[in-house]
Amino acid sequence: MNIPEELRYTKSHEWLKEEDGVCTVGLTDFAQHALGDIVFVNLPQEGDPVTAGEALGDVESVKAVSDVLSPVSGVVKAVNEELLDNPALVNEDPYGAWLIQVEQMTDEEELLDAAAYEVHCAAEEG
Repeated sequence: MNIPEELRYTKSHEWLKEEDGVCTVGLTDFAQHALGDIVFVNLPQEGDPVTAGEALGDVESVKAVSDVLSPVSGVVKAVNEELLDNPALVNEDPYGAWLIQVEQMTDEEELLDAAAYEVHCAAEEG
């Protein structure tokens, strides 16, 4: 399982990368593997507010529909439009196929570093 050191993670399997006051959010390798083939992505619009710990959208796989929880509160700056036409990119490159970018952050979920996230995933696999 791929867990890049430079990212932070949520217990609900989203990753977060913060640069210059903007957070890029996506699904982890663990999440895409557990979901299976992703066939549809439902994302918010630019300018929409998101709240830490609440659904920002959902992904539909051949197995189920799963909420994607926002790791931070803020305003959606950008949406990865490419995923709307090709949601399978999340399976192919979970750390390249980001979902949204958030700015004006006011709050964040309890985030894990790579080592803590790896322990969390191992416990879930169990």
